[in-house]
Amino acid sequence: MRLDENQLAAFARLALDCVRREYPNKIAHVMDADSDARPPRSLTPVFYGCFDWHSAVHGHWMLARLARLLPDAPFASAARAALSRNLTVENLLAEAAYVSAPGRESFERPYGLAWLLQLAAELREWPDDEAVPWSEALAPLEQAVVSRFCAWLPKLSHPVRSGEHSQTAFALGLCLDYARVAADTGFEDLLMRRAKHFFEADRACPARWEPSGEDFLSPSLAEADTMRRVLSGDSYRIWFDKFFDELPYSPQQVADIADGKLAHLDGLNLSRAWMLEGIAAAVGEGHARHARLMELSAQHAEAGLRAVTGAHYAGGHWLGSFAVYLCTGRGIC
Repeated sequence: MRLDENQLAAFARLALDCVRREYPNKIAHVMDADSDARPPRSLTPVFYGCFDWHSAVHGHWMLARLARLLPDAPFASAARAALSRNLTVENLLAEAAYVSAPGRESFERPYGLAWLLQLAAELREWPDDEAVPWSEALAPLEQAVVSRFCAWLPKLSHPVRSGEHSQTAFALGLCLDYARVAADTGFEDLLMRRAKHFFEADRACPARWEPSGEDFLSPSLAEADTMRRVLSGDSYRIWFDKFFDELPYSPQQVADIADGKLAHLDGLNLSRAWMLEGIAAAVGEGHARHARLMELSAQHAEAGLRAVTGAHYAGGHWLGSFAVYLCTGRGIC
């Protein structure tokens, strides 16, 4: 844990303030008839707040993680209440039906679906009288999401190397963490095979081309962060040395925090920080670039955390989740 309770409470408040805030809302909703024109709370009765479905999902994940790690914190009871109110059997069956409906094969794929599996993993790791029923209620949606990945990944001919929601590497990393928590060896094997197919032969990544102006994920670092979950020891260090000729990363500044797309760069600082730290852990302290990786991680963490203020909803509805992922070491532990 890298932050004190007051700072984590501020992040929790960002999620609590918007987890049931329905508007403004950006939905990716395929309509087949007039009857499909319904408000977000009716379409997806759990994940309709926080501006969009995926942000609502990782907002719920953040509340679960903080309540699990800090059960006696002042915000823990409010986090539990929000989770209890939303994660009901009825609501989650409706979510599973929505995701599984014909014509929605690409809904929130892969980013939002990968975060859903992170929520599932968090609940599975929480042996709590309330959390266990939440986990059981989530199971139909969890399995629908795993099925979507299992149907899609074998058909994906090339990885998507963007710095936004469509990126393949980041989603594979989250899914691998879930598969290991769930002891789903079949899913883990698929993820490992596809990651190796997509990335194992990659060399000399063009990291100087990053970032694009609306990135919140680094294509190169996310790939390396996923491959540390696939390769280990010397195998990973050899891959790392061939993949990175240099580490040309520096913290980014947002010109207009009210612009939701431009504000992505604050999230990029946070995700770079946790990816750099995870990569450093994988190469080990004896590696020649370990110190540089940790230095860059600290620089990006400082810049990213400084931006998580909630001053504008464009960043406030999601940056807290990224901050908690970083500060609680979710990607490493």
